[in-house]
Amino acid sequence: MAEETSHGGAAHEQAPAAAASASGYSWYVLSVLVVVYILNFIDRQIISILAVDIKADLGLKDGDMGFLGGAAFAVFYALFGIPLGRLADNWNRVKLLSIGLTLWSAMTAASGFAYNQLTLTLARMGVGVGEATASPTAYSLISDYFPKRQKATALAIYSSGLYLGGGVSLFIGALILEGWNRAYPAGGPLGLVGWQAAFLAVGIPGLLLALWVASLREPVRGAMDGTPAHGSPTPLREFGKDLSMIVPPLTLYGAWQRGPAALAINIGFAAAVSTFAWWMIKLTGNLPQWSAVALGYYAVFSWACTLRAHDPATFRLIWGTPAFICTTLGYGLVSLAAYALAFWSAPYAEAVLGLPKQELAFILGANGAVSGFVGVIIGGRIADALREKNPAGRILMIIFGVVAPVVPIWIGYTTEDSTIFYTMNFLAGLFGAAALGAAAATTQDLVLPRMRGTATAAFFLGTTLVGLSFGPYMVGQISDLAGTIVDGKPVGDLRTGILSLIGVAPIALGLLIYAYRAVPQAEATIEERVRA
Repeated sequence: MAEETSHGGAAHEQAPAAAASASGYSWYVLSVLVVVYILNFIDRQIISILAVDIKADLGLKDGDMGFLGGAAFAVFYALFGIPLGRLADNWNRVKLLSIGLTLWSAMTAASGFAYNQLTLTLARMGVGVGEATASPTAYSLISDYFPKRQKATALAIYSSGLYLGGGVSLFIGALILEGWNRAYPAGGPLGLVGWQAAFLAVGIPGLLLALWVASLREPVRGAMDGTPAHGSPTPLREFGKDLSMIVPPLTLYGAWQRGPAALAINIGFAAAVSTFAWWMIKLTGNLPQWSAVALGYYAVFSWACTLRAHDPATFRLIWGTPAFICTTLGYGLVSLAAYALAFWSAPYAEAVLGLPKQELAFILGANGAVSGFVGVIIGGRIADALREKNPAGRILMIIFGVVAPVVPIWIGYTTEDSTIFYTMNFLAGLFGAAALGAAAATTQDLVLPRMRGTATAAFFLGTTLVGLSFGPYMVGQISDLAGTIVDGKPVGDLRTGILSLIGVAPIALGLLIYAYRAVPQAEATIEERVRA
């Protein structure tokens, strides 16, 4: 009965395979999920190719654009990923994904009606909330459609949608923007300009794709691993509870329910993070960025404390496992550089190198799609092969993703030659993408099947609250600080901003070296730590 309640009926479930092998339907589901992820990143990344026009139209600086391309989306993506990840562990994942796809597509289309930074920020927040359903549901579905020996490969194939969508977004965005502006130089219907039309054009198709997603079958949770699991009999009630744990001031009430000491700790952390945010606002002058970051980190802290009290087993395998934390943070810093380059490479090529928008969009888009797809697939296969020989072998592929892009970034963003720039950008993307499948599979293997949605949400906290929240913003803020005044207007130094990304590599390397040593022991002791 619990399985029927949490998955919407046994008729929609697929029976477990007799042997641990992926079926033809498994690969069909994976192909649909890849299409969804492609659209996910088109909607997320199209703002990059539109950045120069948005910046000029709305009177924004590089730091403001870094916020819109990063924290405005990332904080809400990360926060809602927490309760939605838990919901993916307890409810019908196919339904959840189709609902989320509908929401983020509608909010992408709504971005086309933005007329200032505030309205665009609100739309980007909505996109973040909707897209928070995607990876927790997809990772959990893939883990139940593919055996462990094929998991990194399947997750890498799914993750290729990230690069394909990011690359296609540049080409589509440039094509629509320039075509619209040529046809309507003074503004088109409803006064919309090119960048607004681009948001509308990529948002609306997602509403149709949601119907396709809804037709997929829900697999039996955990059956592929031989440990069938049941979700909560009241998944939506649990979701409401989880949601209340991350939304201030309900977080204070939740802390009080755990006792005066918990409330004092919660208030103390809120005060500390607010003080830090105030100091950073005074230092940088960017109120939206640091307000969003403070909200995000406070909410995550509140949720982690609640998880520890209500689900100590899951807490121990995620937050209480240094191998999980270091893998997540280490890859989070890889993603910091990747997100920053994905957002700023097109504006850099346009503003610094003076390259035509359609040319750079086509070449950078193709670069991103091919390098990311090839890198993540090859990286996933090599990671699986390394895992066969060494329990921590996948960590070596993440370390490669940290070290290998450094030289291409330095060469590519110091040259004036467009061919060298495009080539080095391709190599940086190829090397960085190789780490993703390894990192995702490692974190999935460090938890039990019933915890995979929550583990995915925690993993994406690293890629969003560390990577996406700070990557685009860090480059934009440093660009503003290093810039000059031309004709009375500030002009950023994007070259210095992008080269600053190299500074995160030593920190990531230290975290991953620790993870390499800790992963085998952590994976071998899962059962005994759950029972502790």
